[in-house]
Amino acid sequence: MSNQIGYVHSFESFGSADGPGVRTIIFLSGCAMRCEFCHNPDTWKREAGTPYTADELLKKAVRYRPYWREKGGITVSGGEALLQIDFLLELFRKAKEQGIHTVIDTSGNPFTREEPFFSKFEELMKYTDLVLLDIKEIDEEKHKKLTGHTNANILDMARVLSDMGKPMWIRHVLVPERTDVDEDLYKLRAFIDTLDTVERVEVLPYHTLGVFKWENLGIPYTLEGIEPPTKDRVENAKAILEGKKQ
Repeated sequence: MSNQIGYVHSFESFGSADGPGVRTIIFLSGCAMRCEFCHNPDTWKREAGTPYTADELLKKAVRYRPYWREKGGITVSGGEALLQIDFLLELFRKAKEQGIHTVIDTSGNPFTREEPFFSKFEELMKYTDLVLLDIKEIDEEKHKKLTGHTNANILDMARVLSDMGKPMWIRHVLVPERTDVDEDLYKLRAFIDTLDTVERVEVLPYHTLGVFKWENLGIPYTLEGIEPPTKDRVENAKAILEGKKQ
């Protein structure tokens, strides 16, 4: 009997934007990245979440199973889900025992080929149907400025998932003056073209709905004054990243 404890920030009963169909979204607490555009800085501290066992969390999630129908299931997001890989492994193993479709929404930041993480990651992928991989910025130096971390291991994770044959959706947050640069968008598209298992590319327009959380936490908001991208810029990014604009 496992005693793994997961720390959960929040729970969305009927999500429709984080994977196929209607899904129950579990937001885990804890994230090492400090994205300038983060709309949930209240998820950064893991211990600030509510503790659950995998059984407790799964029992709560399956209450909504009648609404999932054929395509739905559970998506674990964050924060950063892979920071709690031991808990996630147990949760997904038990979910698959019940025939539940499983999705991970991750920035890839914890990924490493070093042990013991890599073996756990390989095992986790046996119980994962789809990975939503957020690639914040393709240029490494810009990525460091934007998030505080390298993207080398994140791009490596994408390659590993492709080699495994694991389905992926690539997500990119479009931020004016940061990630909304045609040259970088074309570079990201070129990288996506090297992967074999990308089923969808999603452009997520930057918004300011989480700014009040920064203020409440007393954290200076570095994107002050930057407005969400225009419709034209969002359509431009979609065209490039979907390979429709050369």
